[in-house]
Amino acid sequence: MSYYYDKNPSSASQEIEVMVKINNQLYKFITDSGVFSKHGLDFGTRTLLEALNLDKIKGKVLDFGCGYGPIGIYISKNTGIVVDMLDINERSIRLSKKNARLNDVDVNIFASDKYSNVYSKYDFIITNPPIRVGKKVLYEILFKAKEYLNDNGQLWLVINKNQGAKTVIKDLENEYIVEVICKNKGFYVICATNH
Repeated sequence: MSYYYDKNPSSASQEIEVMVKINNQLYKFITDSGVFSKHGLDFGTRTLLEALNLDKIKGKVLDFGCGYGPIGIYISKNTGIVVDMLDINERSIRLSKKNARLNDVDVNIFASDKYSNVYSKYDFIITNPPIRVGKKVLYEILFKAKEYLNDNGQLWLVINKNQGAKTVIKDLENEYIVEVICKNKGFYVICATNH
């Protein structure tokens, strides 16, 4: 079985093109098997993007676990910021690069196993984290983010209540100032500020 968080998905490549509307803007993405949500923008990511206050997004931004690129591309398109985007999945990296060209944005895309290739600090780390990797790896992603955030930098994430949102919020409060920005059909958009 091949998963979207594998370095090299074994599923046969079958690229498709999807049109996605986010906040009344149209985007075109090429997706593929072996990447997250290949048939279009998933509800969690949409909820996260629609909850972001783009006017407040300044400085350096990291899209962690970028998949085929919707988060980083949307932010770059609407802010003009050069966004760093990473994923462990080589197929996701290839698709993100294609989609950045397709949507005419300037972003830095690179492969990284968690933070192994991250050498900067950020004002925002934004993610729809890979819940299926299990709690140990998920918590590594969420708590190690602190080391890559500037003072008062923010980790934004979306998680479903059925996937442990309330526990994650409680645990994040040990390390961050946590605010639930919105809830939509069981999805919680969470902002965790580094202090």
